[in-house]
Amino acid sequence: MIEKITQSKAFISEIIEGKTIKSVIVLGSGMSGFEENYKPLYQLNYSEIPNFLQPSIEGHSGKLSIVDIEGKITAILSGRAHFYEGYPIQELVIPIRTFIMLGAKTLILTNAAGGISSKYTPGDIVAITDHINLTGDNPLIGKNIDEFGPRFPDMSNVYNPKLLKLAEKVSENHFEFKTGVYAWFTGPSYETPAEVNFAKNIGADLVGMSTVPEAIVAKHAGIKTVAFSLVTNLAAGISENPLDHNEVIEIAEKSKVKLQKFMKEFLSEINIGNNTD
Repeated sequence: MIEKITQSKAFISEIIEGKTIKSVIVLGSGMSGFEENYKPLYQLNYSEIPNFLQPSIEGHSGKLSIVDIEGKITAILSGRAHFYEGYPIQELVIPIRTFIMLGAKTLILTNAAGGISSKYTPGDIVAITDHINLTGDNPLIGKNIDEFGPRFPDMSNVYNPKLLKLAEKVSENHFEFKTGVYAWFTGPSYETPAEVNFAKNIGADLVGMSTVPEAIVAKHAGIKTVAFSLVTNLAAGISENPLDHNEVIEIAEKSKVKLQKFMKEFLSEINIGNNTD
Protein backbone atom coordinates (compact mmCIF):
# COMPACT_ATOMS: atom_id res chain seq x y z
CA MET A 1 0.00 0.00 0.00
CA ILE A 2 2.83 2.43 0.77
CA GLU A 3 4.01 2.00 -2.82
CA LYS A 4 0.65 3.18 -4.15
CA ILE A 5 0.58 6.17 -1.79
CA THR A 6 4.16 7.10 -2.73
CA GLN A 7 3.28 6.84 -6.42
CA SER A 8 0.27 9.15 -5.95
CA LYS A 9 2.38 11.59 -3.96
CA ALA A 10 5.11 11.72 -6.61
CA PHE A 11 2.56 12.34 -9.36
CA ILE A 12 0.80 15.19 -7.56
CA SER A 13 4.06 16.70 -6.30
CA GLU A 14 5.29 17.02 -9.86
CA ILE A 15 2.01 18.61 -10.97
CA ILE A 16 2.06 21.18 -8.14
CA GLU A 17 5.78 21.82 -8.60
CA GLY A 18 6.79 20.59 -5.16
CA LYS A 19 4.56 22.95 -3.19
CA THR A 20 3.59 21.98 0.37
CA ILE A 21 -0.09 21.40 1.07
CA LYS A 22 -1.36 23.16 4.21
CA SER A 23 -4.95 21.89 4.48
CA VAL A 24 -7.24 19.34 2.84
CA ILE A 25 -11.02 19.45 2.62
CA VAL A 26 -13.22 16.58 1.39
CA LEU A 27 -16.52 17.74 -0.07
CA GLY A 28 -19.55 15.60 0.69
CA SER A 29 -23.21 16.22 -0.09
CA GLY A 30 -24.14 19.89 0.17
CA MET A 31 -20.62 20.96 -0.75
CA SER A 32 -20.59 20.21 -4.47
CA GLY A 33 -19.28 23.18 -6.43
CA PHE A 34 -17.52 24.67 -3.39
CA GLU A 35 -14.21 24.63 -5.26
CA GLU A 36 -15.67 27.23 -7.65
CA ASN A 37 -15.23 29.85 -4.91
CA TYR A 38 -11.51 29.81 -5.70
CA LYS A 39 -9.32 30.21 -8.73
CA PRO A 40 -7.55 26.85 -9.13
CA LEU A 41 -3.80 26.78 -9.30
CA TYR A 42 -4.07 23.21 -10.57
CA GLN A 43 -7.07 20.97 -11.26
CA LEU A 44 -7.27 17.26 -12.05
CA ASN A 45 -9.87 14.54 -12.28
CA TYR A 46 -9.29 11.66 -9.89
CA SER A 47 -9.13 9.38 -12.92
CA GLU A 48 -5.90 11.15 -13.95
CA ILE A 49 -4.19 10.50 -10.60
CA PRO A 50 -2.62 7.09 -9.97
CA ASN A 51 -4.55 5.04 -7.36
CA PHE A 52 -7.29 7.65 -6.73
CA LEU A 53 -10.71 6.03 -6.92
CA GLN A 54 -13.41 7.65 -9.05
CA PRO A 55 -16.71 8.04 -7.14
CA SER A 56 -19.90 6.80 -8.79
CA ILE A 57 -22.42 8.66 -6.61
CA GLU A 58 -24.31 11.81 -7.64
CA GLY A 59 -22.84 14.91 -6.03
CA HIS A 60 -19.32 13.45 -5.92
CA SER A 61 -17.62 14.71 -9.08
CA GLY A 62 -14.20 13.20 -8.40
CA LYS A 63 -12.13 16.31 -9.00
CA LEU A 64 -9.04 17.63 -7.23
CA SER A 65 -8.52 21.40 -7.04
CA ILE A 66 -5.36 22.95 -5.59
CA VAL A 67 -6.07 26.52 -4.48
CA ASP A 68 -4.50 29.33 -2.49
CA ILE A 69 -6.47 30.36 0.62
CA GLU A 70 -4.94 33.15 2.69
CA GLY A 71 -1.53 32.42 1.21
CA LYS A 72 -1.65 28.72 2.08
CA ILE A 73 -1.95 25.90 -0.46
CA THR A 74 -5.14 23.90 0.10
CA ALA A 75 -6.36 20.72 -1.59
CA ILE A 76 -10.09 20.49 -2.29
CA LEU A 77 -11.33 16.97 -2.97
CA SER A 78 -14.70 17.14 -4.68
CA GLY A 79 -16.30 13.92 -3.54
CA ARG A 80 -15.07 10.58 -2.24
CA ALA A 81 -15.40 6.90 -3.05
CA HIS A 82 -17.40 4.95 -0.48
CA PHE A 83 -16.90 1.55 1.14
CA TYR A 84 -20.25 0.37 -0.26
CA GLU A 85 -18.97 0.90 -3.80
CA GLY A 86 -16.96 -2.28 -3.27
CA TYR A 87 -13.44 -0.94 -2.77
CA PRO A 88 -11.00 -2.23 -0.13
CA ILE A 89 -11.05 0.16 2.80
CA GLN A 90 -7.29 0.75 2.60
CA GLU A 91 -7.71 2.10 -0.94
CA LEU A 92 -10.43 4.54 0.11
CA VAL A 93 -7.94 6.48 2.22
CA ILE A 94 -5.12 6.74 -0.33
CA PRO A 95 -6.02 10.39 -1.13
CA ILE A 96 -5.83 11.44 2.54
CA ARG A 97 -2.56 9.62 3.11
CA THR A 98 -1.16 11.09 -0.10
CA PHE A 99 -1.78 14.63 1.11
CA ILE A 100 -0.37 13.81 4.53
CA MET A 101 2.84 12.85 2.71
CA LEU A 102 2.62 16.15 0.82
CA GLY A 103 2.70 18.05 4.11
CA ALA A 104 -0.96 18.54 5.09
CA LYS A 105 -1.49 19.35 8.77
CA THR A 106 -5.25 19.92 8.84
CA LEU A 107 -8.11 17.83 7.44
CA ILE A 108 -11.72 19.03 7.08
CA LEU A 109 -14.33 16.37 6.31
CA THR A 110 -17.96 16.90 5.28
CA ASN A 111 -20.83 14.50 4.73
CA ALA A 112 -24.59 14.06 4.61
CA ALA A 113 -26.06 12.16 7.54
CA GLY A 114 -29.29 10.92 9.02
CA GLY A 115 -30.34 12.55 12.27
CA ILE A 116 -31.15 10.40 15.30
CA SER A 117 -31.22 13.06 18.00
CA SER A 118 -34.43 14.99 18.57
CA LYS A 119 -32.37 18.20 18.64
CA TYR A 120 -31.80 18.01 14.87
CA THR A 121 -34.00 18.88 11.91
CA PRO A 122 -33.15 18.36 8.22
CA GLY A 123 -30.88 21.16 7.07
CA ASP A 124 -28.93 21.39 10.34
CA ILE A 125 -25.13 21.43 10.20
CA VAL A 126 -23.57 19.39 12.99
CA ALA A 127 -19.93 19.32 14.09
CA ILE A 128 -18.82 15.76 14.85
CA THR A 129 -17.24 15.35 18.29
CA ASP A 130 -16.64 11.58 18.12
CA HIS A 131 -17.56 8.53 16.08
CA ILE A 132 -18.63 4.91 16.45
CA ASN A 133 -17.38 2.43 13.86
CA LEU A 134 -20.11 -0.18 13.32
CA THR A 135 -18.73 -1.68 10.11
CA GLY A 136 -16.34 -4.27 11.50
CA ASP A 137 -13.56 -2.88 9.31
CA ASN A 138 -10.73 -0.42 9.80
CA PRO A 139 -8.27 1.18 7.34
CA LEU A 140 -5.37 0.37 9.69
CA ILE A 141 -5.91 -3.40 9.45
CA GLY A 142 -2.91 -5.08 7.84
CA LYS A 143 0.77 -4.30 8.13
CA ASN A 144 1.28 -0.99 9.90
CA ILE A 145 2.78 1.77 7.77
CA ASP A 146 5.30 3.16 10.25
CA GLU A 147 5.84 6.28 8.15
CA PHE A 148 2.38 7.45 9.23
CA GLY A 149 2.07 6.39 12.83
CA PRO A 150 2.16 3.66 15.50
CA ARG A 151 0.66 0.19 15.33
CA PHE A 152 -1.88 0.98 18.07
CA PRO A 153 -2.86 4.66 17.78
CA ASP A 154 -4.89 6.42 20.45
CA MET A 155 -8.35 7.47 19.25
CA SER A 156 -9.08 10.11 21.87
CA ASN A 157 -9.92 13.51 20.39
CA VAL A 158 -10.01 12.32 16.79
CA TYR A 159 -11.87 15.56 16.10
CA ASN A 160 -9.59 18.37 17.27
CA PRO A 161 -11.06 20.35 20.22
CA LYS A 162 -9.43 23.63 19.17
CA LEU A 163 -10.78 23.33 15.64
CA LEU A 164 -14.23 22.59 17.09
CA LYS A 165 -14.00 25.78 19.16
CA LEU A 166 -12.99 27.71 16.06
CA ALA A 167 -15.93 26.20 14.17
CA GLU A 168 -18.29 27.28 16.95
CA LYS A 169 -16.95 30.85 16.77
CA VAL A 170 -17.25 31.04 12.97
CA SER A 171 -20.74 29.49 13.00
CA GLU A 172 -22.10 32.50 14.93
CA ASN A 173 -22.28 34.33 11.60
CA HIS A 174 -24.13 31.51 9.83
CA PHE A 175 -26.21 29.05 11.92
CA GLU A 176 -26.84 27.60 15.37
CA PHE A 177 -23.84 25.50 16.35
CA LYS A 178 -24.72 21.87 17.11
CA THR A 179 -22.53 18.88 17.89
CA GLY A 180 -22.97 15.12 17.86
CA VAL A 181 -21.52 11.62 17.69
CA TYR A 182 -21.49 9.99 14.23
CA ALA A 183 -22.09 6.25 13.74
CA TRP A 184 -20.58 4.77 10.59
CA PHE A 185 -22.52 2.04 8.77
CA THR A 186 -21.34 0.45 5.54
CA GLY A 187 -24.42 1.19 3.42
CA PRO A 188 -25.61 1.28 0.70
CA SER A 189 -28.90 0.22 2.30
CA TYR A 190 -30.17 2.73 4.80
CA GLU A 191 -30.17 1.63 8.42
CA THR A 192 -33.16 -0.30 9.74
CA PRO A 193 -35.23 1.24 12.58
CA ALA A 194 -33.73 -1.39 14.92
CA GLU A 195 -30.18 -0.45 13.87
CA VAL A 196 -30.96 3.23 14.39
CA ASN A 197 -32.37 2.46 17.84
CA PHE A 198 -29.23 0.46 18.66
CA ALA A 199 -26.99 3.33 17.50
CA LYS A 200 -28.98 5.77 19.62
CA ASN A 201 -28.70 3.54 22.68
CA ILE A 202 -24.91 3.35 22.40
CA GLY A 203 -24.51 7.11 22.11
CA ALA A 204 -24.85 8.07 18.44
CA ASP A 205 -26.65 11.21 17.29
CA LEU A 206 -26.05 10.76 13.56
CA VAL A 207 -25.75 7.86 11.11
CA GLY A 208 -23.87 7.84 7.83
CA MET A 209 -21.75 5.92 5.35
CA SER A 210 -18.41 7.77 5.15
CA THR A 211 -15.89 10.00 6.95
CA VAL A 212 -14.69 7.59 9.65
CA PRO A 213 -11.97 5.83 7.58
CA GLU A 214 -10.48 9.20 6.65
CA ALA A 215 -10.63 10.43 10.24
CA ILE A 216 -8.92 7.26 11.51
CA VAL A 217 -5.92 7.53 9.19
CA ALA A 218 -5.61 11.25 9.90
CA LYS A 219 -5.51 10.62 13.64
CA HIS A 220 -3.03 7.78 13.08
CA ALA A 221 -0.71 10.32 11.45
CA GLY A 222 -1.29 13.06 14.02
CA ILE A 223 -3.25 15.30 11.65
CA LYS A 224 -5.71 17.81 13.13
CA THR A 225 -9.18 16.83 11.93
CA VAL A 226 -12.61 18.41 12.06
CA ALA A 227 -15.78 17.05 10.46
CA PHE A 228 -19.27 18.32 9.72
CA SER A 229 -22.49 16.48 8.93
CA LEU A 230 -25.33 18.07 7.02
CA VAL A 231 -28.50 16.46 8.39
CA THR A 232 -30.40 15.66 5.21
CA ASN A 233 -33.03 13.36 6.69
CA LEU A 234 -34.26 11.88 9.92
CA ALA A 235 -33.07 8.29 10.30
CA ALA A 236 -35.36 5.28 9.88
CA GLY A 237 -37.74 4.92 12.78
CA ILE A 238 -37.26 8.59 13.71
CA SER A 239 -39.16 9.72 10.63
CA GLU A 240 -42.40 8.03 9.57
CA ASN A 241 -41.51 8.45 5.90
CA PRO A 242 -39.47 5.94 3.83
CA LEU A 243 -35.90 7.09 3.20
CA ASP A 244 -35.09 8.30 -0.31
CA HIS A 245 -31.75 9.48 -1.76
CA ASN A 246 -33.61 12.16 -3.70
CA GLU A 247 -34.57 13.70 -0.34
CA VAL A 248 -30.89 13.78 0.62
CA ILE A 249 -30.03 15.61 -2.60
CA GLU A 250 -32.92 18.06 -2.18
CA ILE A 251 -32.05 19.03 1.40
CA ALA A 252 -28.35 19.25 0.53
CA GLU A 253 -29.16 21.68 -2.29
CA LYS A 254 -31.37 23.82 -0.04
CA SER A 255 -28.68 24.02 2.67
CA LYS A 256 -25.81 24.54 0.28
CA VAL A 257 -25.51 28.32 0.59
CA LYS A 258 -25.23 28.55 4.39
CA LEU A 259 -22.89 25.56 4.60
CA GLN A 260 -20.56 26.87 1.93
CA LYS A 261 -20.50 30.42 3.31
CA PHE A 262 -19.54 29.02 6.70
CA MET A 263 -16.89 26.75 5.20
CA LYS A 264 -15.30 29.55 3.20
CA GLU A 265 -14.87 31.65 6.35
CA PHE A 266 -13.76 28.64 8.39
CA LEU A 267 -11.05 27.67 5.90
CA SER A 268 -9.75 31.23 5.84
CA GLU A 269 -9.50 31.24 9.64
CA ILE A 270 -7.69 27.89 9.65
CA ASN A 271 -5.16 29.02 7.07
CA ILE A 272 -4.59 32.34 8.82
CA GLY A 273 -3.68 30.17 11.79
CA ASN A 274 -6.14 31.39 14.45
CA ASN A 275 -6.72 28.97 17.33
CA THR A 276 -5.48 25.85 15.52
CA ASP A 277 -2.14 25.20 17.20
